Amino acid sequence: MNKYYSDLSAKIHNKHAIVGVLGLGYVGLPLAISIAEAGFKVIGIDIDTDKVQYLNEGNSYINDIDNRVVQDLIIAGNLEVTSTFSAIKELDALCVCVPTPLNQSQIPDMSFIQTSVEQIKPYMKTGLLITLESTTYPGTTDELLKKEIEKDGLSVGEDFFLCYSPERVDPGNKEFSIGNTPKVIGGITSFCKELGISLYKTFVDEVVPVSTTKVAEMSKLLENTFRSINIAFINEMAMLSEKLEIDIWETIEAANSKPFGYMKFSPGPGIGGHCIPLDPMYLSWKAKEQNFHSHFIDLAQEVNKKMPDYTHQKISIALNEHTKSIKGSKILLLGITYKPDIDDVRESPALDLYEKLIESGALVSFYDPYVNNFRDKKGEIIQRVDINYSDLINFDCAVLFTHHSHFELDQILYNSNLIVDTRNGFKDYNSEKVYILGSKEEKNKVLI
Repeated sequence: MNKYYSDLSAKIHNKHAIVGVLGLGYVGLPLAISIAEAGFKVIGIDIDTDKVQYLNEGNSYINDIDNRVVQDLIIAGNLEVTSTFSAIKELDALCVCVPTPLNQSQIPDMSFIQTSVEQIKPYMKTGLLITLESTTYPGTTDELLKKEIEKDGLSVGEDFFLCYSPERVDPGNKEFSIGNTPKVIGGITSFCKELGISLYKTFVDEVVPVSTTKVAEMSKLLENTFRSINIAFINEMAMLSEKLEIDIWETIEAANSKPFGYMKFSPGPGIGGHCIPLDPMYLSWKAKEQNFHSHFIDLAQEVNKKMPDYTHQKISIALNEHTKSIKGSKILLLGITYKPDIDDVRESPALDLYEKLIESGALVSFYDPYVNNFRDKKGEIIQRVDINYSDLINFDCAVLFTHHSHFELDQILYNSNLIVDTRNGFKDYNSEKVYILGSKEEKNKVLI
């Protein structure tokens, strides 16, 4: 029996292992909290010194994590946060949760993972378990971690252990957290996988082992590509339904009454977040390496990217029917995050819509209870306007972009001149003020 395997297995079982989390963003911080709450000592590492200081002062920058949770774990000694990579010397296990963006050519940017490996190697002790959680293409764990670390003479499965376990964090989800969301994991060797399973079982209800790290990597891309394709399909059906003067939202509910063979997806003004817009392109890029062209992925991306344009067109039509030109109109975006009740604007289609409206000569403001500001494509900071509902009368059009539970729809409807609803939030209201994406334009409306 491998001595390092036996020692680490015992440490994990007794919760004496010191676990590190590299990268404390939307994925890394919740993971660090979950492991620390399970009774391990956790050292969080992030290069953002402001973020590190903020956490060390007992504050959380993620809505799903209360300040008190951070404070209690730091006081108890279960959580330490640092920007110093030398802390890796203390670790028995390390989870890597660094960004994996796409560059402007839609090619995976692996620089964060590559830099992380270079920072890990000088400080890792023999017997360290490393688990990559960052979303990436199949083969990354083997190509960028295993091969690079083995250049220093170490052997995977003997001198160190390596796994891949795709993150499944869903910001704002009140039902599913890290603990009750099944966790897929694959290891380079059987010892690697067994240690990974042992660690994750201490804070996750269900662990789903797979045969290889490639399968684990592919599973994450499959999940989100499936979603991207189905969202694109229902977006296209929404556009078709408008042409046919059919309400897509009513149609979806009718189809959803079937208890088998159907899964509900809803249309919207575009896709956002780190996963759905990006993950399919990892798979598409990897496919092209094998001289395989994935038509479904590329077509879905094309349709989904059209939705801000379609929303722009919807706003223009609504204004025209109320004798207004989009040029010079005062437009208020209600919500700019990519989903409700979170503060995440990564890849939000609202930012794309904002630019399109500005280019059309509109005077655009935004109000989002979770977002203070964002940077436009010129790099300028756009501040939110803090308004009372009575102020809506000063805008030519209010666009319900993100259906935050904070919004009082009655007040929005009463005080607005015109509303374009991209989320079917006003489905129960019958008003000629309201234009709903995916609804037929001509219907019996009562002036409110």
